[in-house]
Amino acid sequence: MFHKYKADVPSNDVTPESVFVDRRRFLATLGAGLVTSRCLSATPQDEAALLTPPYENDRVFPAKVNASFKVPEAIARKELTARKEAALHNNFYEFLPGRGGPVWEHTGDYEVDPWKVEIEGECDKPTTLDLDDLLAFDQEERIYHFRCVERWAMNVPWTGFPLAKLLARVEPKSTARYVRFTSVLARDQMPGVREADWYPWPYQEALRMDEAMNELAFMVTGVYGKPLLKQHGAPIRLAVPWKYGYKNPKAIVKIELLAREPKTFWQIQPHEYGFISNVNPFIPHPRWSQAESFWLEDREPFQTPIFNGYGEYVAKLYPDEPMETQKPLRPGQTAR
Repeated sequence: MFHKYKADVPSNDVTPESVFVDRRRFLATLGAGLVTSRCLSATPQDEAALLTPPYENDRVFPAKVNASFKVPEAIARKELTARKEAALHNNFYEFLPGRGGPVWEHTGDYEVDPWKVEIEGECDKPTTLDLDDLLAFDQEERIYHFRCVERWAMNVPWTGFPLAKLLARVEPKSTARYVRFTSVLARDQMPGVREADWYPWPYQEALRMDEAMNELAFMVTGVYGKPLLKQHGAPIRLAVPWKYGYKNPKAIVKIELLAREPKTFWQIQPHEYGFISNVNPFIPHPRWSQAESFWLEDREPFQTPIFNGYGEYVAKLYPDEPMETQKPLRPGQTAR
């Protein structure tokens, strides 16, 4: 069974895609929770550029749907975000630093093929995989609910394969306790990198090994039944739906198995973004509550479920997860 996706649906049925925190330019706006979507009124050429994948592969896409993974019951709205709307508004600081927006307009020079992902560190069989190798893993489609730390939410169908299968390929050692992901750094292709030299490039995120081996952790190669668009993090990214969006690194070129906990990109402000970063309504951001989520297209609010609604999969990993409202952190304190 395959999904059929509509390229155009009424704006009140869709949700724009991810926006991360803009610490420098939109502090006041984000603090007030004012995030807006951008509508496309463009030429056919613009729309083609917006929605055309960077490569084609009819042998892989669309992949079969794994119906076991769908929007959690705790999330009342089950509609998928429309493909066009999800492509319009993204966060990819390497192209558009400091804010979410029309990333697709800045990706013209970005090349995703050829591509290589190095996997090394605390493992017995380090390897390097190219795009064909990545697509040779059995691909499936999963519908995941996405929650941004800024409180807005979306539903999106990803294509890919479990991260656990990728890690099994390199045979982790018993000393491997963490997995670090590094995004590509191509200054000549990424205007945001050249513009925003104050960020600690390259983008890096990480998981504990038990998190990485969880069945929800998903290496993403496609979206809406087609190869991943550049603005979504082509050709390969991570999806961990029980965590905030910034824990889902894009355009991955290196995966390292480590014995010690590494620093991540956003830990440059440790009192705002911690290593664990589970979606938790009881842990407020220092500048806003996380108890309530909302849909960007109409700002309709709903209560944020613990672990983004995926507790049945991951709650056992966090026996110490706070279940009562915590006080906002002060500068100098370290976020969870």
